[in-house]
Amino acid sequence: MSDVVEGMAPPEERGGGPRRVAPLIVGVIAVVMVGLFVVLAGADASRKESAASPLIGRPAPEATGTLDDGTSFDLSRRKGSWVVLNFFDPTCIPCVQEHPELVQFVADQASLGPDGAELYSVITRGEQAEIDEFFAENGGDWPAIYSEADEFPVAFGVSQVPETWIVDPRGVVQLRLISKVTADQLNGILQQFREQY
Repeated sequence: MSDVVEGMAPPEERGGGPRRVAPLIVGVIAVVMVGLFVVLAGADASRKESAASPLIGRPAPEATGTLDDGTSFDLSRRKGSWVVLNFFDPTCIPCVQEHPELVQFVADQASLGPDGAELYSVITRGEQAEIDEFFAENGGDWPAIYSEADEFPVAFGVSQVPETWIVDPRGVVQLRLISKVTADQLNGILQQFREQY
């Protein structure tokens, strides 16, 4: 049987064939990949890392609790300061792994004086004695917030930890990070926000 269908020239005479199409496909894919790289490289790093939330760009929700020293905490009374909320569970392995980074972050922010951010650990699980013991063994002298019936995590829509939120001095939520964080990452993001503020 002939390879030529009636009225149709063989592939080598039609100018097509796999040898000419393959380089074209590779070229198109390369152009798309380069374009994607340029778009991602030019994106604002702090926004790219932010997880979606209807709270971003809005006033922080009403959130109250009790600090580890027994005094009351009301997030709305922290206006005027950059506030970083880290939702924490001492049985959560990623929370435990990121803890040394938070210790470094607090030290870095303390070196900025009044411009430094305040860090609060919002406890999602565990009794105060357990949390106190964890901090005593692993470092960290920032306040821990406890809330009745998990009202604080519920206000922010936190279901899994670790989760970290940044609230600006006007009380507006700027960022939500769902994952382990590093001191360098948080310091860099806050510096970008300060420059834009």
